[in-house]
Amino acid sequence: MSLTELFAVLFSAAGVWLTGRRAMLCWPVMLVASVLYGVVFWQAHLYADTGLQGVFAALSLYGWWGWLRGVRDEGAVQIVQPARATVLRGVALSLAAGLLMGAALFRWTDDPNPVLDALLSVFSVLGQIWMARRYLACWVVWLTVDVVYTALFVVRDLYLTAGLYAAFVVLAVMGWTQWRAVARKTGANSAS
Repeated sequence: MSLTELFAVLFSAAGVWLTGRRAMLCWPVMLVASVLYGVVFWQAHLYADTGLQGVFAALSLYGWWGWLRGVRDEGAVQIVQPARATVLRGVALSLAAGLLMGAALFRWTDDPNPVLDALLSVFSVLGQIWMARRYLACWVVWLTVDVVYTALFVVRDLYLTAGLYAAFVVLAVMGWTQWRAVARKTGANSAS
């Protein structure tokens, strides 16, 4: 464990917790976490995850902007229910992109888990985009990704990060529960 990994863990946990509470501060906190984890993953030879952190940094800015536009009069971020076609399209495109990226990582890098690394990275992008768009379904993606990431990080000897992702599983359940309750109470809008 390095000091960089420790700070990455702390900022990441704070970012997810703030997201579950629909607090705008989650986005700058997650931006810092992305930069720190970019360094950690590069050192662990998880190249797809390293690149993912750059994408997350950009998506943090996009999410911040999107949430600013989705704030209701009472100051809370409005939750959106994606259309079924949007969900199916997102999952299918992510699966295809992950398999293609996995093949590239297998061919051109020393990534020890190229297909898994790629699939997790691509589905993380999907989860982040859906979170930026305030889709309730983002929490289902995060729950799935976080469970698998926990195991991957144990295998890569990133135990502190594995512990963080195990905590993310709990935070994803909490986020899903909180957002779902708000969506039911407010009648979440449908999106295409």
